[in-house]
Amino acid sequence: MKVGLYFGTFNPIHVGHLIIANHFAEHSDLEEVWCVVTPQNPFKTKQSVLDNHQRLEMVYLATKEYPKIKPSDIEFQLPQPNYTVHSLAYLEEKYPKHEFALIMGEHPWRPETTGRRSAEPEGPAELEAQEHQRHQGR
Repeated sequence: MKVGLYFGTFNPIHVGHLIIANHFAEHSDLEEVWCVVTPQNPFKTKQSVLDNHQRLEMVYLATKEYPKIKPSDIEFQLPQPNYTVHSLAYLEEKYPKHEFALIMGEHPWRPETTGRRSAEPEGPAELEAQEHQRHQGR
């Protein structure tokens, strides 16, 4: 099974996240898209993020009508802060028959967002990138 991994704090999940997830669920060779709720992004302060289970519940409520999009709490069990490379290694060990592709919006690649230039991921995961606009109207 080919699974797209869409990592994020989803604080909160919004229409931009859903557009990206649905685009890859419906217009790519991915069989499922997992919205992986990240407990602690290394570039965000924990105080600015809602409770993990509240964010997971919001992702569930936002995606329950999309059969190919699933919420995931796999990073809840991993050491924090969460780094994609560690989560990916865990998933590849836990699901050896799955093929994973990374899905991300534009902002993880912008140096002004992280304070540094991100490198392309190494290893067997394929990278799916999609630019998106931040949800307006908060």
